[in-house]
Amino acid sequence: MRLLIVEDDSSIAALLNESLTEDGFECSIASSASEGLALAQLFPFAVLILDVGLPEGLDAGFQLGRKLREAGLKIPILYLTARTALEDRVTGFETGGDDYLVKPFEHAELRARIRALVRRANGHAQNTIELPFGWRLELSQREVSLDRQVSDLTRREFGLLELLACNPGRVFERGEIIERLWADETGVEFKVIDVYVSTLRRKTDERLIETVRGVGYRIARQDQPRNSKAENT
Repeated sequence: MRLLIVEDDSSIAALLNESLTEDGFECSIASSASEGLALAQLFPFAVLILDVGLPEGLDAGFQLGRKLREAGLKIPILYLTARTALEDRVTGFETGGDDYLVKPFEHAELRARIRALVRRANGHAQNTIELPFGWRLELSQREVSLDRQVSDLTRREFGLLELLACNPGRVFERGEIIERLWADETGVEFKVIDVYVSTLRRKTDERLIETVRGVGYRIARQDQPRNSKAENT
């Protein structure tokens, strides 16, 4: 899952990047409102973590949030700032913010808020997503299980399964998966996605991820019985 962090304090940006990467997120960093605007319009981020005071001005973060909403971008925005005044909080929500967290903060709370924004954006109010064939995806624990037996997934494997599970019925092309999960890495080949899908099927259920020939992959339909067969080649 790919996040955009707009923060002009390099030490804070580095700390956020390190801790959120350890949590399984892929992060892109922008140090100004203009750079953040360009990146937000270029890539499909799951959440934007936005400071308010940026090189362009004390309210540049609020202005960026407003610009993104006026441009029609629906990316969830979490303002992360040291400004505690009620009027600042109100401005944050009025300029398109979905959440507002004051510095200093506990990382566990930031992580929980990010995942809550992602769930709401994808129409999931709960932390658990029920998958076909009896599987369950626990978002906060980053686990997938069947009958309480947990399958051990890597960060990237979980990220791919989470992306598909949070968008039931949608087919993801390999290129879009790379954009969303491999962040700023270059040279990632399409066959890498095929390898990850194959590994996920081996660790969970070969029917859980369907191949749409000539297009990409999607999560299996919920209405399939446990003994049904999906196209997996």
